[in-house]
Amino acid sequence: MQIWEPEYECMPREEIEQLQLERLQATLNRVYKNVTCYRTRFKELGIVPEDVRSLADLAKLPFTTKEDLRLNYPYGMFAVPLREVVRIHSSSGTTGKPTVVGYTKHDLKVWSSLVARFMTAAGVNSDDVVQIAFGYGLFTGAFGLHYGSETIGASVIPMGAGNTEKQIMIMQDYRTTALVSTPSYAVTIAERMEKMGIDPKGLTLKVGLFGGEPWSEAMRREIEERLGITATDNYGLSEVIGPGVAGECLCKRGMHISEDHFIAEIIDPDTGAVLPPGSVGELVLTSLTKEAFPMVRYRTRDITSLDYEKCECGRTMVRMKKTMGRSDDMLIIKGVNVYPSQIEDVLFAIEGCQPHYQLVVDRKGALDTLEIRIEVTENIFFDEMKKQKAFLDKVEKKIDSVLGVGAVVKLVEPNSIPRAEGKACRVIDNRKI
Repeated sequence: MQIWEPEYECMPREEIEQLQLERLQATLNRVYKNVTCYRTRFKELGIVPEDVRSLADLAKLPFTTKEDLRLNYPYGMFAVPLREVVRIHSSSGTTGKPTVVGYTKHDLKVWSSLVARFMTAAGVNSDDVVQIAFGYGLFTGAFGLHYGSETIGASVIPMGAGNTEKQIMIMQDYRTTALVSTPSYAVTIAERMEKMGIDPKGLTLKVGLFGGEPWSEAMRREIEERLGITATDNYGLSEVIGPGVAGECLCKRGMHISEDHFIAEIIDPDTGAVLPPGSVGELVLTSLTKEAFPMVRYRTRDITSLDYEKCECGRTMVRMKKTMGRSDDMLIIKGVNVYPSQIEDVLFAIEGCQPHYQLVVDRKGALDTLEIRIEVTENIFFDEMKKQKAFLDKVEKKIDSVLGVGAVVKLVEPNSIPRAEGKACRVIDNRKI
């Protein structure tokens, strides 16, 4: 297996932690000096950077949240003058003002290298042709993978999102070997290919690098079978750097976090307490090398767990499991925590269910209700009522046994749930209206 930067990715654990501590202390001094928000918060708690003498002392520091970024919109969290910022990205701002992030020239160099790490781990090299089906613009995904690909020496097709039939034509004509997109869009591409009568075996695709939304192992198998590729997961978020925080190797046993650039913690999302290794909780990240936009204990809201065992690939960096969902959009139905990925696993295991579904949560009186709309194959949708009822009962019982909460299942025709060219819209929560 190829490793992009073995001198860092395979460091002994003690050396990783020593490097983290040195870089953490430098970061804390930078934010205390240059970012008013951090200096104010530290002073309120009676903390100065010199108080952090070990990695365990990180827990003394306050969390940074998306709300902090909004309150300091647009440039209040920058740690360098704007003249040193050569790139500005932001979130979509769908829940208010967008969060704005900046990069120095050095930040862009680091970002490119971090993406090159997980792309190399997934098997991409300088002989590959990488088709990027993320939207270009303020979103960090496309640019991160674009520059990471070029850093490796691969050829890049900056296709952008949407126009699925043209995506497929480009794959055929330009002999694409690696696809970059959300996993749900990869399924959309597979569906369209089937409708067009195109056999994926006739393509040169070999690997998919998928991120931007939680997805299950069942969806991975679905994508691999339908497109005839190896599907790998990667993780990142604009507030920390974009894609490049973590990515899978070909062992597919978790995403390697670049610990020489980030410290990962798992906390209890309710209490904020740091949880022991192996625990499931909310991922908190601290950046160690960002110049323009350093983040200290940023609450990602993503639910996962960490595995510190050395991987078979030789990398020693901690691995994070696939995200199970988010602590802030986790559904609590009748007192039970429900993640869309749990439901996805159930549906993929039932023959006849399609990989497209939508959860509709409502409140009738004081009671929460959950309706699951599932696309099914045509033969089931048009089956006689008795067979369809038996199928419905089977799905509802399986969901009830896994979730511990009842749901009304509604079968819908193939292609009736809107397709997304970016992140799939899995949940409609009408209780907030």
